[in-house]
Amino acid sequence: MGVDLRQVVAGILTITMFVMLGQMIKRDHFDSVEEKLPGLSDDARFDDSKLEGKSLVSLSKRNKGPWKEESQELKQCWSRPTSDLVEDSKGFVTFSLTNGPEYHVSQIAAAVVVAKYLGATLVLPDIRGSKPGDRRSFGEIYDVDKFVRSLDGIVRVAKETPSGISARNLAVVKVPNTVTEEYIVDHVEPKFKSKGNIRLATYFSSVNMKKPSQKSELDSTSCLAMFGTLELQPEVNEVVDSMVERLRTLSRKSDGQFLAVDLRVDMLENKNCQGTKSCFGTQEVSEFLQKIGIDKDTTIYLTQSRWDSSLNALKKFFPKTYTKEGIMPVDKKSKFLDSEGSEYEKVIDYYICSQSDIFVPAISGLFYANVAGNRIASGKTQILVPANIEGSSASAANYISTYVSKKNHLAYSCFC
Repeated sequence: MGVDLRQVVAGILTITMFVMLGQMIKRDHFDSVEEKLPGLSDDARFDDSKLEGKSLVSLSKRNKGPWKEESQELKQCWSRPTSDLVEDSKGFVTFSLTNGPEYHVSQIAAAVVVAKYLGATLVLPDIRGSKPGDRRSFGEIYDVDKFVRSLDGIVRVAKETPSGISARNLAVVKVPNTVTEEYIVDHVEPKFKSKGNIRLATYFSSVNMKKPSQKSELDSTSCLAMFGTLELQPEVNEVVDSMVERLRTLSRKSDGQFLAVDLRVDMLENKNCQGTKSCFGTQEVSEFLQKIGIDKDTTIYLTQSRWDSSLNALKKFFPKTYTKEGIMPVDKKSKFLDSEGSEYEKVIDYYICSQSDIFVPAISGLFYANVAGNRIASGKTQILVPANIEGSSASAANYISTYVSKKNHLAYSCFC
């Protein structure tokens, strides 16, 4: 009996179709399980991220958007400053922390460098907000014991202002945030020798934090002061940790990853912001994130404290967008959100933006610069600077901060 070739081909095609149908049914079944139990596969994949041998720059296989594995944490490339303390202090250096944590870092560094060079005792600073009378002790925000221990053998620290110190025997000296040995010799040391005690007022000649072209003997002291002295006191740290954990819980579809945007309505309304290309509004940020491939299910944290109607343009496309009032524990709001001073709010923003998986600075300035420094030191180099993108899409790699792409941030002088 002859074999009809057409029947053979038809039989093969029929078998192939049944196999393909079986594969489709099987895949649909597991997809539906993932959809019903999104935490199951997400949690497993989150644990897999701890395995060795993964590329440090590879994109997530499941996630949509430019998520990147954390870079390897850099090692400090500076040695602890040598101890040359004399038995008796030569005098006292006093100062205050002002304007928020992004300024505190530089103010601490300048004061420690000056005190170390002069052989003086550093008096623990108070913290002053932008409003009159808004004054806090150092310990209300930062860990006092950690600060003192970190400078042990380097600079003496007095926790209280000595009784003999007053405005009459203090010389007020202005110093730049990146103070040099030459500046100390010419402008600070003469007044210190004359009065015996000085009060520093740090000014910021520039808000960029690019690393200096030349190295100095004071670099190791500056690196220690900037990256090794300040930690949040336990209660504040607990609030930050709980908010970060909340954001990661809301981000189960992206393996616990979330994005932080420094976007504050009051800053966007500022004349200086409106007259430059250094600020991006809500609509511009929303379009930027869409065009670089951020998925609509991404969890986004905004530094704006309370919701404002102007933020609706962002929430329209990214519904999981939150401000502090939406994720802060209820029992903490009266102290950290509803208090008259905004110092706590600034600190919370600073440390959440330092820990997020992606940071987008919609406003240029010192907040962006010093958050970038923290992130570089900890290997979190996904810092994407907004831009008005022509066309419908673009690679996120094109918008990595030049602090990272050119490795020109001051942090690269301290870590390598």
